[in-house]
Amino acid sequence: QVQLVESGGGLVQPGGSLRLSCAASGSIFSFNAMGWYRQAPGKQREMVASLTSGGSTNYADSVKGRFTISRDIAKNTVYLQMNDLKPEDTAVYSCRGTLTRGSILVREDWGQGTRVTVSS
Repeated sequence: QVQLVESGGGLVQPGGSLRLSCAASGSIFSFNAMGWYRQAPGKQREMVASLTSGGSTNYADSVKGRFTISRDIAKNTVYLQMNDLKPEDTAVYSCRGTLTRGSILVREDWGQGTRVTVSS
């Protein structure tokens, strides 16, 4: 099992920026893909951004153009740069790593989450 530890959350004003980090205890290439998810109070968890081992990215429509997922292979860390934050971005953000074989999910690991609050 690879442990994932998020950091970088906090309180920010609307229009501000934050960068979240997800540090893996092992190689991030032990996963086929890594992603950021968020869950706001009273809402279901949703995918925010994902990054495959091949470098392909995918974003939720609500964050396209504002959020960027990236990685530092040497540091085994995945980042989520969040710009132009809005109050509706307030949520607990969690990092997820998945290993799949075809359509079968072989393994997934989650971090503990980091809280982001966007408020004036």
